[in-house]
Amino acid sequence: MNPAILPNTAQPTSSARISQPIISLRGVEKIYKSTGGSFRALKGIDLDVYPGEFVAIIGKSGAGKTTLINMITGVDRQTAGEIWVNGQPIHQLSDTQLAVWRGRNLGIIYQAFYLMPTLSLLDNVMLPMDFCGLYNSRQSPVRARDLLCSVGLKDHMYKLPSAISGGQQQRVAIARALANDPLLLIADEPTGRLDSATAESIFHIFLELVKNGKTILMVTHDHSVSRRVSRVLTIADGQINSDSISSNKNVLHANLPH
Repeated sequence: MNPAILPNTAQPTSSARISQPIISLRGVEKIYKSTGGSFRALKGIDLDVYPGEFVAIIGKSGAGKTTLINMITGVDRQTAGEIWVNGQPIHQLSDTQLAVWRGRNLGIIYQAFYLMPTLSLLDNVMLPMDFCGLYNSRQSPVRARDLLCSVGLKDHMYKLPSAISGGQQQRVAIARALANDPLLLIADEPTGRLDSATAESIFHIFLELVKNGKTILMVTHDHSVSRRVSRVLTIADGQINSDSISSNKNVLHANLPH
């Protein structure tokens, strides 16, 4: 990973981290209703995530992990509560405003990649830049090439997604998530479809991004990551059962809150 292409790497002071979380949830609930009744997927979630943290969200299927992620990204609406991301009250935004806000402020990485099959890898990475208009027509191809090089795809950028492996497609998805230089990356089971060696290489990319100032919130079933991230949230039955800071000093920034 080439840190030169990832700006916004300045680390805030400890007091800044403590007083200004990048994610803040207060009393967030989500109830799904159907003809058969209702299901309370989230139950009064309170959560603060600070800049520079690498947070793993762990829990069984149906525990509420993806629902929580969908609340933070604005993909789904909460039934009650407030959601603030980087100072923005996203619970107050319209669907149109949310779409623009999401493209400019978040990098989202899915297990299924969601690459456009008829576009080259380069064009796939350029899509968020074209949508949000943060880079002009001269800048966006250069930035897309730099991002693909940073994830080890220098020799593949003009290929279609079908011409590369699953692990390489996930690298493209990471490059695309970084396109508009978001401070916050959301990853929903990003290594779930990959073999162990490829998953390890993707995880190393995430660690490098955190070292360069990004904040990552990652949903995973893999309990082994708890020793390698800075913080672990365990969710069960729509509630945060535990919230622990890693004891591994190799993944902790000195200015994380304790």
